[in-house]
Amino acid sequence: MVAYVRAGALAAAALLLTGVLAGCEDAADDKPGTPADGTTASAASPSAAPSADASGKPLPAALTSQRLDWKRCEAPEGGSAPGSSWRCTKVTVPLDYAKPDGDTIGIALIRKEARDKDRRLGSMLFNFGGPGGSGVSTLPRAAGSYGSLNTRYDLVGFDPRGVAESAGVRCRTDQEQESSYRKVDMTPDTAAEEAAFMKDGAGFGAGCESRSGKVLPFVGTTNAARDMDLIREVLGDRKLTYFGFSYGTELGGTYAHLFPEHVGRAVFDAVVDPTADTTGHARNQTTGFQRALENYLKDRGQDPKAGTRRIAALLKRIDAKPLPTGTERELNESLAITGIVLPLYSKDNWPVLTQALDEAESGTGSMLLQLADSYNGRDENGHYDTQNHSQRAISCADTKARPTAAEAKALLPEFGKLSPVFGPFLAWDTAGWCADWPVAGEHDTPEASAPGAGPILVVGTTGDPATPYEGARKMADELGEGVGVLLTNKGEGHGAYGGNSCVTSTVDAYFLDGKVPADGKTCS
Repeated sequence: MVAYVRAGALAAAALLLTGVLAGCEDAADDKPGTPADGTTASAASPSAAPSADASGKPLPAALTSQRLDWKRCEAPEGGSAPGSSWRCTKVTVPLDYAKPDGDTIGIALIRKEARDKDRRLGSMLFNFGGPGGSGVSTLPRAAGSYGSLNTRYDLVGFDPRGVAESAGVRCRTDQEQESSYRKVDMTPDTAAEEAAFMKDGAGFGAGCESRSGKVLPFVGTTNAARDMDLIREVLGDRKLTYFGFSYGTELGGTYAHLFPEHVGRAVFDAVVDPTADTTGHARNQTTGFQRALENYLKDRGQDPKAGTRRIAALLKRIDAKPLPTGTERELNESLAITGIVLPLYSKDNWPVLTQALDEAESGTGSMLLQLADSYNGRDENGHYDTQNHSQRAISCADTKARPTAAEAKALLPEFGKLSPVFGPFLAWDTAGWCADWPVAGEHDTPEASAPGAGPILVVGTTGDPATPYEGARKMADELGEGVGVLLTNKGEGHGAYGGNSCVTSTVDAYFLDGKVPADGKTCS
C-alpha cells in the first residue's frame, strides 16, 4: 500500500527531498464563530469532558487524573525552532480499552506552547498521516507553517500507538528490509516471483508478531482515537481541536464518530475516502497518481498518454535489467516506481522527477534510487526507520480484507487500464500487504458519521495523487449534514494548507475566530 503521506502536511512533505536535492478565547463549541469555554482548565477540572473505555464507561481516575511531566527536549534535526521551545512527555493509556485497569503503554507527546498566553485557546493536536507517521518528529519540522495558529494554540504532536516512541512496532532488521527491497519483485511476472512476493508478505507479518506481538492486536485506528480523547482530557481541553492530514483524516473521522460531543474545531486536509475498502483505496490511488502524472506531463509540455507509455516502457526495461547507480545497489522496477511516486506528492518537486527520469532514460538509476530511499525511510548509512512497519500493522489491524494472489491478479486488467505505470504495482499490493497477517482486522470500511458534532472543515485538492479529491466529498457526506463542510483547492499536491493562501487563510480564520466557510467554497 502506498502511504497516504510520508511526512504529513504539504510543508513537511517538501522536507523529504532536501537531502536528495543536496546530493544531486478557547477551543470551539458547536456554534460557528463562538469560542467554547473551559479549554484551558486543568485535567481535573469538571469542564474537561470525561474520556471512556470500549464500553463507554469513564476511564479509571488513575488515567484521567494523571499529571504530565513536561521536560525540555530538542527538536529533531531539521526542526524549525530551537530545542528550548519544545517540551516532551508521555501519556499513559490502556493497552486494551476493553480492560482499562490492565496493561498500559505510553503515548509520546511534544508541545510548543502558545505565544499569546493571555489569548490562548487551548491545545491543537496534529496527526500528519501515514499511518505510522511520527508526530513527535514531524511537528517541529513543520511548525514554521503553523506560526499563526501557534499564537493562540499550544501545538501538540504525538506518536500514535504502535509508532516510534509509543510502543512502536518493529518487524524487520535493516538487513531484512534491504533484502526485500532488492530481491522481491512487487509486480511479479512468473510463478516463482509470485511465490516470493507472497512469502515476503507473510514473512513481514511473522516478523511483526515475533518482535511486537503484544501490541499488534491493539494498534488500530479506533484505539488511537480513544487515545486522542484521553490526551484531550489530560491536557485539560473540554473539546478536541484537531488538525489531521491524509491518514490523519481517517483518524479524525473515527474520533468524530466515537466522540461527536467532544469535537471542537477540526480540519481534515488531503482526505481519505471513508467509503473505500482495501481494493477501493488501491483503485483510488491508481487513479490519483495517474492523474498527477498526467498533470505533470502536461506541465512539461508533453502529451500525457505518450508520456505515460514512455515511462511504462522504461519500467519494463528496468524490470528486465535493473539500472546501475554508481554503488553496489541497483535500481529495480519496484524501487523505480517508488521513486516516481514521491515527487508527485508536491508540484514543487516535479523538476526533480524530470531530472530523475532523464537520468534513468540515459541508463543510470541514482536519482530514482535516492527518491525511493527517502520514501522508504532509508538513510545514507543503510538504516531504515520503522514507519513502514507501523503503517502495515495499523492498516492490517483496521481492515478485515486479506486479498489473495488470485484476487490481486484479477484486478490487473482494470488497474493496468487505469494506469500502466502504477496500476500493476497497486493491484499486487492489495495481496502482499496483509498476507497471512497474525491479527484479525476490525472492519471493511471505517465509520465517520458524527451526528451532533460541530462543523468539521474538509479540504480536498483536485490534483491530490495519494488521496484523490473525490474522497473529500465522500468524507463530508459521511460526517453528516451540518458537520462536514467541504473546501475545494483547485491545484496539485497532497495537502493544501501552507501551499494555497486562500486555503490557509480560510483554515486560520476557522481555527482562530470560529468562522466557518460556506460548504462548497473553492480556492484556486
